[in-house]
Amino acid sequence: QEFLTLNTAKPPFVRDVEEKVRRYLRSSYSAVWTLKITWEKAPAYTARTDTRRTITYQAILTTDGFRSYILALYQDGGMQWDYTKLAATNVLIGYT
Repeated sequence: QEFLTLNTAKPPFVRDVEEKVRRYLRSSYSAVWTLKITWEKAPAYTARTDTRRTITYQAILTTDGFRSYILALYQDGGMQWDYTKLAATNVLIGYT
């Protein structure tokens, strides 16, 4: 979901993102563009057919036109996959 907020009223979601950036980075911030990407009930990569163990998470990209940020938000309890039971041993959570 894309939020263009230059010269428009900001929805509560964008105001919440701005508050998180201000609080965690201790800087003034006013978003002009924000993108929310949500993965709902995503299974672990190698267990794509196992729908019992899933996770919902979001990536929020936001910019004020000069600085850009990404927030990685996970459901309560964090990433709940048991990585020790995955076939791959080089598991990453987050972004690079």
